Amino acid sequence: MSSLAASRHSRLALIALLIGGAAIGGSPIFVRLSEVGPMATAFWRVSLALLPFLLISRVTKQADETPAGLRDYLFLALPGAFLAIDLAAWHLSLTMTSVANATLLANLAPVFVTIGSWLIFRTRITPVFLAGLALALIGVIVLKGGPAAIGGGQLAGDATAIVAAIFYACYMLSLGHVRSRFSTLRIMIWTTFSAAVCMLPLAFFFESGMVPVTLFGWAMVLGLAFISHVGGQGLVTYALAYLPTAFSSLTLLLQPVVAAILAWLLLSEPIGLLQAVGGLIVLAGILVARRG
Repeated sequence: MSSLAASRHSRLALIALLIGGAAIGGSPIFVRLSEVGPMATAFWRVSLALLPFLLISRVTKQADETPAGLRDYLFLALPGAFLAIDLAAWHLSLTMTSVANATLLANLAPVFVTIGSWLIFRTRITPVFLAGLALALIGVIVLKGGPAAIGGGQLAGDATAIVAAIFYACYMLSLGHVRSRFSTLRIMIWTTFSAAVCMLPLAFFFESGMVPVTLFGWAMVLGLAFISHVGGQGLVTYALAYLPTAFSSLTLLLQPVVAAILAWLLLSEPIGLLQAVGGLIVLAGILVARRG
C-alpha cells in the first residue's frame, strides 16, 4: 500500500473511530430509558444487532480469509465473551455504587489497553501518547464534577466497575488481534453472536422481565442495538485495521461527553461550565494522544 493510500485509510479510520465512539456514547441514554432490566437490555442490544450483520453478509461478499479451524473460530468468538462480561459488570456496577464512581472507573479501560498492548504485543508507547491519555482521563474527572464528586461509592461496586474496564480492555485487545486477518463484518457477526449467547443466561436468571411491553420500550433496545452496537462497535472495529488499539480505546472517553450532550438535548439535564470544560479537556487529550 502506498504512503498516500495509507494516509487516506488512516484519515477515514479516524473519522470512523470518532463517529463510532459518539454512537457508543449514546448507549447510557438507551439503557436508562429501557423498560427492561440492565442484563436484559444488554441481551437485546447484541441479539438484535446480529440481524443486520447477517443480512449484510447475505448480500455482500467478504473479501477476507476464511477461518481455518476451531482455533480461528475461538479467536473470533472470544471478543464477544469479553464484551458480555464487560456489559454485565458495567450494568451491575451502576446498581452497586455511585454513578460517578462507576463511570470513572469503567473509563479506565484505555489504561488497561495501553498496559496490555505493551505487555502482550510489545507495542511501543510514546510519552506523548501517555500525556494525551492522562489529559483525557483528567477531562473525564472534571466532566463528572471534579474530585469532590468522586466518592460515596461502595467498595464492591467500585471493584465491579474496574472489572468492567478490564474486560473492555480484553475486548479491544482481542478485536485488534483478529482484525489483522478477518473483515469487520465477519468479526462483528461472530463477536455479536458470542456476546448474545453469553448474555442470555445472565439475563434469564437475573431479570424478572425479559421482553419490552410497549413500542417505546422496543424503540430503546432497537436504538441501542442498531446505533450503539451495529454503528458504534462496527465503526470502531473497522478502524482497528488502520489505527493502534491503544489509541482506538480512547473512544471510550468520548462516551461521557456524548452522554452529557444527549442528556441535555433529550432529558433536559443541564450542562454546567465544569462539564463543558471537562468535555473540551477530553477532546484535547485525544488530539494529543493522536500525535503520539
